[in-house]
Amino acid sequence: MPEQRACLPPSFRLRAVAGLILLIWLVGPSLPAGASELRRTPVVRAVQIARPAVVNIRGEKTIVATTASARPEECSRRVNGMGTGVVIDPRGYILTNHHVVDGVRDIQVTLADGQSLSARLVAHDIKTDLAIIKVDSSEDLPLITIGTSSDLMPGETVIAVGNAYGYEHTVTRGIISALHRSVQVSDAQYYDDLIQTDASINPGNSGGPLLNIDGEMVGVNVAVRAGAQGIGFAIPIDEALRVAARILAACEENRAWHGLTVDADTASDGEGVAIAAVEPDSPAAAAELAPGDRITKVADLEIRRAVDFHRALLGRTAGDAVAIVAQRDGEEVTAEVTLAQLAKRSRTPGDAVWQVLGMRLQPVPAGEFQRRYQSRYRGGLAVTGVRGDSPAADQGIQAGDVLVGMHIWETVSLENVSYILNRPDFNSLAPVKFYILRKDQTLYGYLPLTTATATARR
Repeated sequence: MPEQRACLPPSFRLRAVAGLILLIWLVGPSLPAGASELRRTPVVRAVQIARPAVVNIRGEKTIVATTASARPEECSRRVNGMGTGVVIDPRGYILTNHHVVDGVRDIQVTLADGQSLSARLVAHDIKTDLAIIKVDSSEDLPLITIGTSSDLMPGETVIAVGNAYGYEHTVTRGIISALHRSVQVSDAQYYDDLIQTDASINPGNSGGPLLNIDGEMVGVNVAVRAGAQGIGFAIPIDEALRVAARILAACEENRAWHGLTVDADTASDGEGVAIAAVEPDSPAAAAELAPGDRITKVADLEIRRAVDFHRALLGRTAGDAVAIVAQRDGEEVTAEVTLAQLAKRSRTPGDAVWQVLGMRLQPVPAGEFQRRYQSRYRGGLAVTGVRGDSPAADQGIQAGDVLVGMHIWETVSLENVSYILNRPDFNSLAPVKFYILRKDQTLYGYLPLTTATATARR
């Protein structure tokens, strides 16, 4: 029987052509010559998504010998350092590890397109080994896609991108080996709650992204275990963003004051970040913003996380009027906050607390306290700000916590804290035990108070 040729109706052929055009559009970046779409695996796509926002960092620093046997010419020497960073703001703000830029006088950043720019250190946190640097570019820089580390699963595929041994944009693949690892990498550096992975992480990878299969950043590559093979570690991205938000908040306060404290926890529902506290007589209070409002937009920037709120305010100065959009009881409210000079704030007993402990505190109304916490404590003081490199920051106290006690005394009012700080035997109490409420948990710790810290209270 003669072979019959299938005849497709014109409408079907048109749909087939439209489908092919749609497929080509979804593929995204054009494939290299000779490459088939089958080779564009999920790992390849993830790297293509993230690569434009990954930068290489180089610099020269002076290393000082710490051994008594070192010869005079070995007491200090200059070495070349390298690392990686990720762009978190189109204006050129880059997240990396502190040890990558610590002591570097001339930080050089190479963008994915090969452009080399000088950078400056904006803020850092020694305890978590995180830092934010800034480059000045004539064009907006591409941003890393941020994911979450809250739902990571041992065994899932992850990808590391970085400047390994100076080889720029090195890509390695592996799995999540474990979560919540504590690692002591040196006498001076201890990391808590890290992601363990067998994706190769080498010197130079520090500060680079650990990606999931969707190309989202879920960790900051930070350490490799000396002498071990296939064991690397990364800071969970949720924790990294909380730290970034805190150190950026400290940068804001040095330039202008708004009086807002936002919830440091990462928002995952796309509905903005909640206001944890509003300082009395502040620009935010004058704009009638209130605790519980969820900020969804600052100026032209959509707000999903606390770090978005703080980077939206970077570079602004006293006198700037900032439009803020928030959700309140299901309705949208718009406020205009005019930033003020920090020096014009009225001095309060809380300023001594800021100097000595590194916290800004605000009384929680008794009715609100019992309604929110249903606690055996009579009341407490909301933490509205934490200064970097302070006793409070070292102990992990966060904005949004509520201080309910120090040593054997309750802290319902600022006068209670002043009483403790001004006691004649204050120095002998160190380290001072403290108690805080964080959501539905009661936590405690010890505030180490050095001689210099104690002197600041006088």
